Amino acid sequence: MEGTKINKKYKDRLFRLRFGSEEYKEDILSLYNALNGTSYDNPDDLTITTIGDVIYIKMKNDVSFLLDGNIPLWEQQGSVNPNMPVRGLMYFGDLYDQYIKVNKLNIYGKKLQKIPTPQYIVFYNGTEDYAPVTKLRLSDAFINETDNGEFEWTATVYNLNRGKNDELLMKCRPLYEYMELINRIRDNQGDGMDIKNSVDAAVDSCIADGIMKDFLIKHKAEVMSVCLTEFDEKVYTEGIREEGREEGREEGREEGREEGREEGLRALVCSLKDFLPDFESVYIAVVKNEEYANISREQARKYY
Repeated sequence: MEGTKINKKYKDRLFRLRFGSEEYKEDILSLYNALNGTSYDNPDDLTITTIGDVIYIKMKNDVSFLLDGNIPLWEQQGSVNPNMPVRGLMYFGDLYDQYIKVNKLNIYGKKLQKIPTPQYIVFYNGTEDYAPVTKLRLSDAFINETDNGEFEWTATVYNLNRGKNDELLMKCRPLYEYMELINRIRDNQGDGMDIKNSVDAAVDSCIADGIMKDFLIKHKAEVMSVCLTEFDEKVYTEGIREEGREEGREEGREEGREEGREEGLRALVCSLKDFLPDFESVYIAVVKNEEYANISREQARKYY
């Protein structure tokens, strides 16, 4: 791939910059209120931390109980990922472990210890068509199907693209403005602009129209840095896969089909791991390639 260096996590980082920063706690509280139908107005009560790509919100002292005893966790995704429930289960395992230790809860005694209710929200703004709101369930991943509900974990996915959740966007101006920037970049690309000019023009037009004006003026260099990337994740991923296939073909002609296929796998894994967050994500991308659909995790991990 030639041209602008790819930074596949730009949307995650831009979302965290906007909704995971102490500097913009008013916007974070606005999004919380829009999601939950609440009207809290003291951002100083918010404490923001991150776990990997996830934004974790808690309230100082007893104020947390004014928020219905919830622990909200937010994550942004630029591609459809059915594995969010198991990821959420892992995140909350760590959170509850911390909560129990900090609050010195005796979970081995006879008294029932109350813990905050989990809220796991995923904001999707990729280019694939997706329902406005989707409830992903851990049980869908069980090898042996069951509908008894005894072991369940969910992730609620909100599609932020145009026409999908406009009411939510209208309730939270910062979220609307965030998506307006994303949409303007996409629109510029659709008009034939390259990625650099698409981002530059979108940022300048948003500033001119008062959309995230102060934020973009202050963080323009950072926003430009994280947005100067291949905007369409699917196109980039397919390009990487094609590079792997082509390299495999070249090696195959020189050293034989099987050796070439193995080299293609190596090239594909090495390319994918530069922009995907973990091995599991890389493996899922690899097996979507028809040529490597039957590759085992062990075979792929050799080159990770």
